[in-house]
Amino acid sequence: MPQSPAGLRAAAGPEHASLDVVCLGETMAVLAPPDALPLADQPTLRLSIGGAESNVACGLAALGHRAAWLSRVGDDPFGQRILTELASRGVEVSAVGTDPLHPTGVYFKDPGPDATRTHYYRRGSAASHMGPEVARAPELHDTRIVHLSGITAALSDSCARLLEEIVVGRTPWTGDVSGTPTRPIVSFDVNHRPALWRDRGADAAQPLLDLARAADIVFVGRDEAEALWHTARPDEIAALLAPAPLVVVKDAEHGATSYSAGSRTFAPTPPVEVVEPVGAGDAFAAGYLSGVLHDRDEMTRLRLGHLTAAAVLRSRDDVPVLERDFAATVGGPSSPG
Repeated sequence: MPQSPAGLRAAAGPEHASLDVVCLGETMAVLAPPDALPLADQPTLRLSIGGAESNVACGLAALGHRAAWLSRVGDDPFGQRILTELASRGVEVSAVGTDPLHPTGVYFKDPGPDATRTHYYRRGSAASHMGPEVARAPELHDTRIVHLSGITAALSDSCARLLEEIVVGRTPWTGDVSGTPTRPIVSFDVNHRPALWRDRGADAAQPLLDLARAADIVFVGRDEAEALWHTARPDEIAALLAPAPLVVVKDAEHGATSYSAGSRTFAPTPPVEVVEPVGAGDAFAAGYLSGVLHDRDEMTRLRLGHLTAAAVLRSRDDVPVLERDFAATVGGPSSPG
């Protein structure tokens, strides 16, 4: 089973960091129907924004944390819309680069009777041109947690090298005698997107496994672990991802299980009427990481993840709409859950 490094708690990361979390990845303009009718039948579309990592940043900012988003956008109206909306949600965007040569990515939502399909137009986007040089951004070193996802690794070879630099090539975990780490915790959501890997002509299984094993906190869906590594049971998934210190396996409507230092904690998914699932995994990560930052016990962290995910499942929006006192609904830092 994975072993937890000393200090993987609220105090994690540089003791006097300016930020709680920095989320790195691509955000796109989202064009979606205003109702549940298919895209082909719509005379008008609604413009919003969406991206796994910025969704997490928005969720954490709504929960009262100091969150920043790091990426690149095109020098176009879509890029400006992204920066303006994220800033309005309390996310720090001053480190985001504007690329005059490459566009902001776009995707369309297509509601259907059984699921919502997504159509991406992101190849050659500004964000896909990020590379290892972005790992030198001061924000990535002046924060308690760095949150990443496998989506970024799938965007381009240079983005894959960027994630390897941050996750695999970082300095080993070190700390003082009390166990306080001297570098940020690295949180990694596997977020397997098969279409992106096919576009790159690359196999996702080994690169995503290497990144997950090198991270400090890993989020992975049971279904995507089965598709990637032919490992379907949560206990087996956690063993496969060792030596990652903390692994959270999400199993849709059934629940989520975390593994740390030989301990196993399961929290069932609460009942919720699902309007649309897009963005729910990002909201879960935001809720869970909020629990880490507040030094809450494992059951409470998982419950926070479920509650933030439920807020998105009941909406057609990717970005969680949460009140700043939302976390208080599951009790204080010492709550047993």
